[in-house]
Amino acid sequence: MHPALRKVVDWIRTCAEIAVSALLAVMFVAFIVQIVFRYFFNFPVGWSSELSVIAWLYMVLLGSAFWLREGEEIRFDLLEGASRPAVRRVIGVLVAVGAVVLFAMSLPATIKYVTFMRVESSSYLKIRLDFLYSIYVVFAVALIVRYAWAAWAALRGDAAQDVDVTQKGYGL
Repeated sequence: MHPALRKVVDWIRTCAEIAVSALLAVMFVAFIVQIVFRYFFNFPVGWSSELSVIAWLYMVLLGSAFWLREGEEIRFDLLEGASRPAVRRVIGVLVAVGAVVLFAMSLPATIKYVTFMRVESSSYLKIRLDFLYSIYVVFAVALIVRYAWAAWAALRGDAAQDVDVTQKGYGL
């Protein structure tokens, strides 16, 4: 990857990591507030649950679109792992092209649905649902770009990095 592009990707990943961390903190605080209000004040509040769900949704979609590396994604790779490098390239190209095609095909309907949801708002926080659901459009576009890049890399012959789950950075 070109050094300037690598710098941009690293900056995006850092921003996504900060956003995911902040969303996790928001989710934790909302969860604690919910517990305190329900069990100490006997006054359950719905907004904290709604905020937790929204934070979780954004955390998952932002994190998987911009923060996770290719090797950190959960996938079923028994066939790919047992194959020769040339077969792995073919599988990589097929999976990447399939992901690009499916997400690109779904994008117009997704955008149409998200814009349609501007008439609704969330129950407690009164946030318009088109604003809340717009994160999925960002997620879909990011995955289209990501898998198009992965297909291009596989076609060029760039070997995917071998994943060692015992190394730091893989949840250990």
